[in-house]
Amino acid sequence: MANGTPSRAARLNARTLFLSDIHLGFRHARARELNEFLRGIEAECIVLVGDIIDALSLARRAYWTADHTQVLRTLLARQRSGTRLVYIPGNHDASLGMLAQMLQGQFEVHREWVHRGANGARTLVLHGDQFDSQSTCPPWLTHLGDFMHARTVQVSHAINNLRRALGQPYWPLTEALKLGIGTSARFIERFEQVAAEHARAQGYDGVICGHIHRPNLRDIDGIVYANTGDWVESCSALIETERGELKLLRWPSAAILGARAPRALVADAA
Repeated sequence: MANGTPSRAARLNARTLFLSDIHLGFRHARARELNEFLRGIEAECIVLVGDIIDALSLARRAYWTADHTQVLRTLLARQRSGTRLVYIPGNHDASLGMLAQMLQGQFEVHREWVHRGANGARTLVLHGDQFDSQSTCPPWLTHLGDFMHARTVQVSHAINNLRRALGQPYWPLTEALKLGIGTSARFIERFEQVAAEHARAQGYDGVICGHIHRPNLRDIDGIVYANTGDWVESCSALIETERGELKLLRWPSAAILGARAPRALVADAA
């Protein structure tokens, strides 16, 4: 995969691809890994579930590379070739002025979107920042958590750059640390419960979101909860197969192994 673009026949085919929290414009975004992932997958519909461009980070410090540009070019090229492109804003890219200018209006924009699966399931798709008010922490703990998270992401980025140079696979260090801290794990659990409860109250079969940078796919009291993860910490995405099944993919296993052996895809069902 790293040595060139695979042939079209070798690509993993999906009915729908869900991506979120790419954070283009943030210096620690794993845009190169995402470009390699996108070269290995085809989808009839691509749903961007928010925080694709990190306008908040760009406002603080301008940062952009050729890899960031290539992500946008690839998405637009898919749209021009017939792929449906749906965009759902997140809290980091709620202002679509810059994004609309860059993408030239070539996408559908929804605050929330209902995905109708091949199996008939109706799934609510939204970024997830709508649930922040129901999953809050004390202010001091929030500030401490933000500080520690920023430092952890910085360390993880440096380590994974080194691992990449040595030919080693991506290691989601930040995610592992978050799940090992009780307060963080409880926040994630609360967020997932709130999202599932919201979908149930609205009469949907499931919910797909992003926002918290924790990829997951699980059943919560009869409601399917799916989180796409992100491309800063976990390098993950969600797909719907032709039969309507949801699968969670992680780089690099999904892109490298999936085209040859679908059963080898890494599905996180914790």
